Amino acid sequence: MKLTSVCVGEPREVIWKGRPVMTGIFKQPVDGRVMMRSLNLDGDRQADLTVHGGSEKAIYAYPKEHYAYWQQELPDEAFSWGAFGENLTIEGLSETAVNIGDRFRIGAAEVMVTQPRFPCFKLNLKFGRDDMVKRFLNSRLSGIYFSVVQEGEVGAGDAIERVSRDENNVTVADIVQIYVREASEDLVRRALQVPALAADLRDYFQQQIK
Repeated sequence: MKLTSVCVGEPREVIWKGRPVMTGIFKQPVDGRVMMRSLNLDGDRQADLTVHGGSEKAIYAYPKEHYAYWQQELPDEAFSWGAFGENLTIEGLSETAVNIGDRFRIGAAEVMVTQPRFPCFKLNLKFGRDDMVKRFLNSRLSGIYFSVVQEGEVGAGDAIERVSRDENNVTVADIVQIYVREASEDLVRRALQVPALAADLRDYFQQQIK
């Protein structure tokens, strides 16, 4: 498992459907090492902190293996690392093999898995398509959000090492299944037992049980 690319970007204003929108989804790979801090990477910011960022969505990672799927789905798209707004393009980690609460060491930093990504309309904006959010959710290739347990420098080529595995064995992919209401009640209840589960998802899943 390794870090393929580190991507950052400052918010910018773009026009979408005739109106101005501020977004931080446009990320570019950077050379050298970058400091990973408790809320983001140096040189990176989120535009709308009501739905993006925060400690439970500090760092977004997307598997490089998923790019082959998207290139087939969108053959006219010129993909480069960071295309999905990820901070880290990673290799060897997948949503089906990573538990909520798992901890990993990347470079000098340590991170913990908190949730999948459920994108807003800005993914449509990024690709200039009205169907991209729907395609992304249907693909189940959500990517992985991390909280930062220990700040430190990271850089492309760093090894990704699992420090600990959450014993509840609820994967990132499981959380997506619960979110789209395709999971058993037993799985929902198991997910609610995971201490690292993001607070907003916990509230949503508790409503499902009720």
